[in-house]
Amino acid sequence: MPANTPVALITGSAHRLGARTAQLLHKQGWNLVIHYRSRDTQAQNLAETMNHQRQNSAIALQADLSELAETKRLGHEATLYWGRLDALVNNASVFYPNPTEQVTEDDWDSIMHTNLKAPFFLLQACLPALRESSGSVVNLIDIYSEKPLEEHPLYCASKAGLAALTRSWANDLAPEVRVNGVSPGAILWPEGDTAVNADYQRKILAKTPLNRTGTPDDIARTIMFLLTEAPFITGQIISVDGGRSLNM
Repeated sequence: MPANTPVALITGSAHRLGARTAQLLHKQGWNLVIHYRSRDTQAQNLAETMNHQRQNSAIALQADLSELAETKRLGHEATLYWGRLDALVNNASVFYPNPTEQVTEDDWDSIMHTNLKAPFFLLQACLPALRESSGSVVNLIDIYSEKPLEEHPLYCASKAGLAALTRSWANDLAPEVRVNGVSPGAILWPEGDTAVNADYQRKILAKTPLNRTGTPDDIARTIMFLLTEAPFITGQIISVDGGRSLNM
């Protein structure tokens, strides 16, 4: 492996947006640290595919980002494997409805730890390596960080906090490290217990000027742009939402 091959750590990159971003960066010659919490098979398969395409170009690391010790361990292991780190993409998040009257302390800890606390301390663990490489950070925010989604107060607060961290870090960590954010709109609908019905999807699209959902590639390309093609951009949060935030 050439000594100057850039390395990216992407949290929650075993599936969906994180996996697509990892695939796109890998195709552009990056080495990838694929983080996962419970999707072991998907993460290992993704790393194996990448290593088949280019030897020793991907590893999969497990960590529960709701646990501080595991978050710090992930950062240290990610920077040690290839001896460098050029990009950190804070993609992993927890999303589910929790009306204020029903919120428990466990809800608070689950959402705030993964969506806000983990990105902070993961960056702290990665910071020496990012400074050495004049690296870049991209945080996945959400258009609901500015105009909240009903019955999701903790999720919206966590993403608003991450947006504030993005701007604070951009100021504090310059000039060595650039920090930006990407706020997706309707890209992939929620899965499992948080899945939304067809009527809700139609209402969202009716308020989206482009009148369609985006694709994971729309997010992945924006992240790649911020990491590789925007050396004079820092402290910015780009909405990739088909214009949805105009009509919220």
